[in-house]
Order: sequence, then structure tokens, then C-alpha cells
Amino acid sequence: MKDLFSKISKTGILVIGDLMVDQYIWGKVKRISPEAPVPVVEVSSENLLLGGAANVANNILSLGGRVFMAGTVGRDDMGNILIHNLREKGVNTDGIIVEQNRPTIVKTRIVAHNQQVVRFDREIKSDISRSTQSLILEYVKSCLPQIKAIIISDYCKGMITRSLIKKILGITSSKVFIAVDPKIGHFEYYKGVSLLTPNLDEASFGSGVNIVDRKTLIRAGEILLNKLQCEAVLITRGDEGMSLFERNGRITHIPTFAKEVYDVTGAGDTVIASFTLCRSAGAKLKDAAIFANHAAGIVVGEVGTAVVTPEEMMANMSAGKFREKIKTN
Repeated sequence: MKDLFSKISKTGILVIGDLMVDQYIWGKVKRISPEAPVPVVEVSSENLLLGGAANVANNILSLGGRVFMAGTVGRDDMGNILIHNLREKGVNTDGIIVEQNRPTIVKTRIVAHNQQVVRFDREIKSDISRSTQSLILEYVKSCLPQIKAIIISDYCKGMITRSLIKKILGITSSKVFIAVDPKIGHFEYYKGVSLLTPNLDEASFGSGVNIVDRKTLIRAGEILLNKLQCEAVLITRGDEGMSLFERNGRITHIPTFAKEVYDVTGAGDTVIASFTLCRSAGAKLKDAAIFANHAAGIVVGEVGTAVVTPEEMMANMSAGKFREKIKTN
């Protein structure tokens, strides 16, 4: 692990995707509104966190990797805050394009007694402009000598288009590992990427198989591998862990390592960030999946968008303790 984190510190990752601000408003509920049958939240505090693709970047940074960021924000205060926070953490933000008529995406969550009461989103989902796409591609080209992988964080908010992914695949070599956190409706965009990390619902949609048991899970994973010609597919299965499907036919089922689950917000970001970083630092696919599973197990035990540190990973990971539970087909 110490050797791995030494290599991670020298690993550059380019994150491309839908940038967001996660706004959390915290409070307590003591009564029901007389105006409607809804709780009245007495606000005690508020904070702004990096969300979406920005949370992927934050996870990479927290584990010690180097990050280059590409995406869009609006010409607004939230966009300025997002860029400032990323720069302050050491992220190269030259690939973040300000679009005049596109507001910065903000997801606002009202949380009372550690439970989410309601969420409301401010966003525009139309595709990015051609000029923005051209600027993003120029940034990708400039980053290639400094990176080992690209993470495409697709939240279906307009940043990730079929044309953009096709052109990214066209300008990158086989030496660049390309991982995608997919979304329903975009699966045909991802053909030829290195890794796909769908959850059960996304895997069911992408494969056309209703996943209800181990047999249908395996069928769905194999279909996705063949259909999209990936190096690997990692299906996340919530409290049942995750399953890794490799091009060589190997299938590995990894149980969850989470002790308690309080909030799954951003868990997918942690999975793709930690897996890609670990793989890019030289780990095998299976070991990268185990690493990612441990990282996800840590963040779901915290309320709100969270990240994991090398110290937490070192304390949490004890491979021998869990090796007998990991099954390989």
C-alpha cells in the first residue's frame, strides 16, 4: 500500500464531466407547517461542496493524485466559487469553460437529523456548444503528456455528448486508460472505452437484461463487455458490493466492506476515482476493484458528499481479512 500511494502521488488524471456544486442546508425539525403538511426546518448551518465531476476530482486529490479538470460553469457566483475551490486544492482548471447562457449546476439538499428532507436542482441539460467542445478537445490534447487516464463523469447534464467522446477516443492512444461513469440513455456513446462503472439499474438498461440474480448479473456484464468492447466492466451492487468483468473472461464478485451506510451521495464518484487512480498507478484490475470497494465503504458511512484519505485507506484495508469472501468465476 505504501508503494502504491507513492506511485499515486505521481499519477495525473484528467476528469471531464458535468461540474456541480452540492449545497447542504442543515437544520432541525420541531414542527409541521400550518400552511401545508410539510416539516419546517430550522436552519443551523450551510455549506458548499464540490459535486458531480468536481467530486471525482476531489476524490483523486484526497488520495494523493494530480488532477486536470474539464467542464463548464455559468457566469455566476456559484461558478466562481467552484473554480476557486478547485484551484485552491491544486487542480488545473484551464479546461473549465464559462458558458454565458448556462448556469452552474447546483443541487441543494435540506438535511435534518441526518436525513435528507428534500432536494432541488438548478440546471440546464442542453448539449454544450460546438465552440465549447472545441476548447475542451484542445485542452485534452494539451494534457496528454501529463496524464495516464481520463475519467468521463456523465450525469446527463449536457457536457458529455456522443461527438465529444468519439473525438476524445480519436485523439488518445491505447496508453491512456479511459474510464466512464455512465448514465442511462448514453450507453451507445461509450463503445471502445477502457472501463465502465454502472450501478445495477444502469447495467440493466445498458445490457437489456433485468438483473434479478447472479445468473442475470453475469449475463448483463458479459453483454456490456462485448457490446461496448471495454477492457473491463465494474457493476456496483449497493450493499452487495460489486462485480468485476474482465475481457479475459474472469469475473470477480467482491462483497461490500461498508460497516454502516448513512448516505450513498457521491459513492459512484469515489468508485471511479479510486479505481482509475489505482489502476493508473500500476495495480491489476482486480486489486483496483478491491481498492475502490474499500474507498466506497468508507464514504457511505458519512453524511454528505465525502472523500477518502490515504490514512483512512491504510487503516481500513486488510486484504487478508476479506480474501476468502472474494469469489472469482
